[in-house]
Amino acid sequence: MPSSYASNLHTPSAVLFDGIVPVPLWAVTQMAIDASYAVPAVGGSNRRVALPTHDDTIGLTAVLLGPLRLEWKAMLENIAEASRYGTVLSPKTGGLGTGLVLVTSATVRTNLAVQSLSFSLTAARQDTIDVTMRLIHLPPPGSLTRLLDVTSIGVGALTDRLPF
Repeated sequence: MPSSYASNLHTPSAVLFDGIVPVPLWAVTQMAIDASYAVPAVGGSNRRVALPTHDDTIGLTAVLLGPLRLEWKAMLENIAEASRYGTVLSPKTGGLGTGLVLVTSATVRTNLAVQSLSFSLTAARQDTIDVTMRLIHLPPPGSLTRLLDVTSIGVGALTDRLPF
């Protein structure tokens, strides 16, 4: 195997997980986390309106490298399709784990669905596949969802302490 390929002995930049199959993204070149907040109309009423907290989206650009790049591409396509209907573990968790899990050094997010997924290949770099995806956060209603979000912050803090 050429030395330019990412070795499977290193930690990936991100892992997208559907509860059964983890897909490592070895070379994440860009990640953007967007949160949009709904604001009530100014001067509309003197009463406060209960609004949803916010909508989160994550844009991710990565490169699939090495001899397993076509397998990872197929796995990404499969979990993207599965995220629309719920993952394999959704019926077994009572609706708590209804989406994908993304683990990166910047964030740990649960209950994600793939909004868009695209692949590009170039003749100059035949041994790589560029991946661009947009993930949307679709939490189920309830206070337990907030607890899972706070727990993911703790998990993220623990992963920062790992030696690799």
